[in-house]
Parts: sequence; structure tokens; C-alpha cells
Amino acid sequence: MPPAALFDLRQLDLRKVLVDLEGIRKVNPQRYEMEQLTAIVHVDPQEHLIVGYKDVSDTEFWCRGHMPGFPLMPGVLICEAAAQLCAYYCRSNGLLAQGDFIAFGGMENVRFRGPVRPGDRLVLVAKAIKIHRRQILSAVQGYVGQTMVFQGEILGVPFSRD
Repeated sequence: MPPAALFDLRQLDLRKVLVDLEGIRKVNPQRYEMEQLTAIVHVDPQEHLIVGYKDVSDTEFWCRGHMPGFPLMPGVLICEAAAQLCAYYCRSNGLLAQGDFIAFGGMENVRFRGPVRPGDRLVLVAKAIKIHRRQILSAVQGYVGQTMVFQGEILGVPFSRD
């Protein structure tokens, strides 16, 4: 049985983009094939909650080889998309201000509950549940339509290129 939703997606108009890809690029360092967010559509700093999405196209680099004839978005990329959403929230809200960017520190309690395929919009919700000066733990969920297809917890840590 899936956990309770972190946010009621019916409250959102996904056409009302707060931050587009160019805005995400100003905060997150990922580029080219590793950019896994399309837009941010909701931010609630009081609740430490953010909602964004990834429009999954049939030109994704993994489509040709990840289940030929029946392409499925790899779970590791779903996790990466959620991590990028968490990192965007941390950096744009001044959390974990040390370092150049927020690195993927780990994951716990990850479950995949349904497929994500080309043509889907993967809506991601993240809520920071433990904030410490050296790390942040966020609960994350992913949806296609109103169906939860992913859940877990992501640990983010500040990282410097030096």
C-alpha cells in the first residue's frame, strides 16, 4: 500500500510554471542527458515542499536500450530526477549553503510502484524532513497522472569541486 501523499496534486495547475529549464540550470549543474527536470511548479518554503516534473520523451538516451520495444524509464533516473528536485530546493532556499552544489548522499526506503514511459509526465514531490547544516533528508514521491509510481527518501550533502 502506498504511503500518504506528501501533497495533493489536484491543487496544482501544471501549466503554471514557476521555474523553467533555464531557471533550473541557474541552480543545478547537470547538463545534456543528465538534466532530469523540465519545470518547477510549486514551492512552499514554510512546509519545505517543492513540486516539479520531467516530461519524458521518446528521444531520451535510454529509450533505445532499456527494454527495446517497451521502453521504461530506469529507476536510477527516476531517483536522479527526484534528487535534482531536492537539490534545486536546497540551493534556491539557502539550505546547506556550503559547497558548490548539493550531492546525492544516499537513498532509503525506495519503492517503484508503476512504470514511467516515453510520453509520460513524471510529477515529483519532495519534502525536507530533516535539515542539518551538513545534510538534508527529503521524502520524495513520483506520479504519473494521479498514480504514485515511486517513493523514497533522499539524502543530500553539500559538495565542493575543490
